[in-house]
Amino acid sequence: MKNKLIYITIASLLLAGCRQDVIVTPPEEEQHGDTLHNSIAGFYLLNEGNMGSNKATLDYYDFGTATYSRNIYASANPNVAKELGDVGNDLKIYGSRLYAVINCSNKIEVMDARTCKRIGQVDIPNCRYITFNDKYAYVTSYAGPVSLDAGHAQIGYVARFDTSTLALDETTCLVGFQPDELAVANGKLYVANSGGYMAPDYDSTVSVIDLNTFKEIKRITVAKNLWRVRPDCMGQLWVSSRGDYYDTPAKLYCIDTGTDAIIDSVSIAVSALDILGDTLYACATAWDYVKMADVITYTMLDVRSRRVVSTNFITDQTDKEIGKPYGIKVHPLTRDIYITDAKNYVNPGMLHCYSADGKLKWSVRTGDIPAHFAMVKN
Repeated sequence: MKNKLIYITIASLLLAGCRQDVIVTPPEEEQHGDTLHNSIAGFYLLNEGNMGSNKATLDYYDFGTATYSRNIYASANPNVAKELGDVGNDLKIYGSRLYAVINCSNKIEVMDARTCKRIGQVDIPNCRYITFNDKYAYVTSYAGPVSLDAGHAQIGYVARFDTSTLALDETTCLVGFQPDELAVANGKLYVANSGGYMAPDYDSTVSVIDLNTFKEIKRITVAKNLWRVRPDCMGQLWVSSRGDYYDTPAKLYCIDTGTDAIIDSVSIAVSALDILGDTLYACATAWDYVKMADVITYTMLDVRSRRVVSTNFITDQTDKEIGKPYGIKVHPLTRDIYITDAKNYVNPGMLHCYSADGKLKWSVRTGDIPAHFAMVKN
């Protein structure tokens, strides 16, 4: 990856004439940690950027060289005038392609997963999250423009497009209000409806979609203001609720995907989570209007017993130096834990790498509001 970035940097200087009014700067590089040579080449990190500032950026960490490269999209694509876009909301790799959901730019940016070169885009209004099944990509959409006026909130939908042609289906699947994360489990597509524009009358349902007919077949009533949705190795689905920030606390729910019934709940908040094997890792920055403060937590949970095994997996006290934990990813082989810090949501954030036993290994500066990871396989 590093050699490719060097090539891309040289090419960007040669092609600078394609962007007469923009100076394309090479990506900044730093070395952190030890080199690793295994089946995981590295990871991308999508920085959301501040809404309205067109500052979504993409970083890359190369395990083979232990090199962290900031803002690689601009130099990889010097002829794209507006660069990545406004608010990076999700990031996934499927096959040989990298998909970035750019919320306020109303598009899915599609890139080559190896080189970060732009392949094309799919236009979806107020798009939120993406997942995949067979030849299709599924994307949640708030349908209407960004608005906190509940009177203008629209029923959301899931859009579908062909990953080989990027052709968008003419039909969509209507779901609840302001759908967020979605996941495929047990042959079905599950969508968390947040009702985020409807406060305090949030949506509280998970839509279940038949993948063959692309139609909603039922809704599961869970809790207010749903957000994250992740399947585990047990055929269970974990769904997070943010509550109402007042009397109804945040909570994590477990759904049996065979019966689509809620089988358990855990009283923890979740801003971001990752599941590796039997373990669910979650970090949270949960605002509490009663305390008028953020409540920050780092939780490990056993998905088999559905019980918390650690209330703080950071064991060396360095969690006190993290302002706003915002994103999380666990290395599937080393079990190193990567935590992002959004700080004040305005200035550049930080990425922290922790060992499996919760001790800080290294840290590096990121773009604004670092959030979403995508691991790259060799």
